[in-house]
Amino acid sequence: MDDLIREADSLPQQQREKTRNIVSLLVDNRAGVLARVASLFARKGFNIDSLTVSATHDSSISRITVTTHADDVNLKQLLSQSEKLIEVRKVALLDPDSSAQRELMLVKLAIDKHLRDTIPSVADTYKAEIVDIGEKSMTLEIVGKPTKIDAFVNAISEYEILEMCRTGATAIGHGDDILH
Repeated sequence: MDDLIREADSLPQQQREKTRNIVSLLVDNRAGVLARVASLFARKGFNIDSLTVSATHDSSISRITVTTHADDVNLKQLLSQSEKLIEVRKVALLDPDSSAQRELMLVKLAIDKHLRDTIPSVADTYKAEIVDIGEKSMTLEIVGKPTKIDAFVNAISEYEILEMCRTGATAIGHGDDILH
C-alpha cells in the first residue's frame, strides 16, 4: 500500500485518479464540531458532495458521514488530519461495497390529468412513495442506495421537476465491523 501511495504521490495532481469516498467520523456531540470538521475539509481543498450528521446510541457521540471525491494520497492525509481533531473519536473510510448506504430524496413534479396516472407507475418501479398530491403537483419520496436515487432522478428527468432535495448518504459498515 505504501508503494502505491508513493507512486501516486509522484504523479502530478491532475493525473491522480479521484474516486468517491465515504468517510465516517464519530465525534463528541458538542457545538461547533461540525464546523471544525467541515472547515478541515475546506482547508485541505476537498469538496463535500454530501454530509449527514446523526445521533448514535450514545447521546454524547454523533456520527458525521461525508461523501467526497479524492485521490488516495490526499485522502490518506485528510483522514490523518481528521483523527487529530480533539473532538474526533474515530475516523473510518467505508468501502461502498461492504457498507450499508442510504439516502432519502423528496421530489415535487408538475402534473396534469395525464401525468397523474403515469407517474405512479414510474414511482412503483423504483419503490418510491407518493407523499402528496396537489392539483398541479405530486411529491414523491424515495429511499435507497445513492445509485438507486441517481437512477430514479434519471428516470423522472423527462418530467418537470418543481423542487427536489436529497439528504446525502448515511452509511454503516456491514457485518460485525463496528466503529467505536
